[in-house]
Amino acid sequence: MAAIQNAVPSHAGVSEFYNGKTVFITGGTGFMGKVLLEKLLRSCPGVAKIYLLIRPKKGQDSHERLQLLLCSPLFDPIRKNRPMDLQKVLPIEGDITQPELAISTSDRLTLARTVNIVFHSAATIKFDEKLKLSVTINMLGTQRLVEMCRRMTNLEALVHVSTAYCNCDRSEVKETIYPPPMGPDQVTSLVDCLDESLLDSLTTKLVGNRPNTYTFTKALAECWLKENRGDLPLVIVRPSIVLCSFSGPLKGWVDNWNGPTGIIAAAGKGVFRTMLCDPEKVADLVPVDMVINLMLVSAWRIATTKTKDLPIYNCSTEHRN
Repeated sequence: MAAIQNAVPSHAGVSEFYNGKTVFITGGTGFMGKVLLEKLLRSCPGVAKIYLLIRPKKGQDSHERLQLLLCSPLFDPIRKNRPMDLQKVLPIEGDITQPELAISTSDRLTLARTVNIVFHSAATIKFDEKLKLSVTINMLGTQRLVEMCRRMTNLEALVHVSTAYCNCDRSEVKETIYPPPMGPDQVTSLVDCLDESLLDSLTTKLVGNRPNTYTFTKALAECWLKENRGDLPLVIVRPSIVLCSFSGPLKGWVDNWNGPTGIIAAAGKGVFRTMLCDPEKVADLVPVDMVINLMLVSAWRIATTKTKDLPIYNCSTEHRN
């Protein structure tokens, strides 16, 4: 992250970069997606439009889910100070698991003509997810998004959110892409031709030294992106274990019990009284607002430097937490 810190002349410079820009976000209804949306609205007031990919769920269509999302306390300061800015947020009905992301033809044309910045954070983060579904969402979903990005005539940055643990089978992880034990196309072929029960029985062997399908498929997605990005302005951001916000907009804000949040809450309530731990191991926790700041700045940097390289940023705190 040192390169980013050295390159940023001022916060205002990054904020101004988003003036008049149209942004497309996948995973916008998730924890990180909400914080990204709020940060864009609050710190980049000149942003023109923000499209969120939202699938219908539990009887609610994309518009209803968006309105529910914007009722979160996270957006209270914006509702109070600049309520009209919420009208910049528009839903795009779709599904990351479907061809063309299940986006209508008219919406695809709108995105192709208008989008400047794409943040891809949609993923299944379940560690025990079936390999077939994990491949469908984390790898094939990424491939489908990339194909859509190729049709965006004004695209300046594509930020792919990966994980610092996609290479957790290594003792040292540098900001580079390491080849997985199997190529993305090989895994896709297996998922397509094998029935789910047989695939389940082979999962442990396929993921190799990685502990779960999540880290395995995230590594596959990175490998596929490296091989197929072409001339897309791609950036990969690898956060470690993301937890509540550090400074803003609401200190300590989190809206789920995933990851460390549930463990911390259970310990605080006395539900967890003892745990078997290794004192030599580090739980690498990083506040969500720090990850979002890096995502926004990484998009700014690749768009302004127009580098042909593939920037990768490990976003972690190591022993400092």
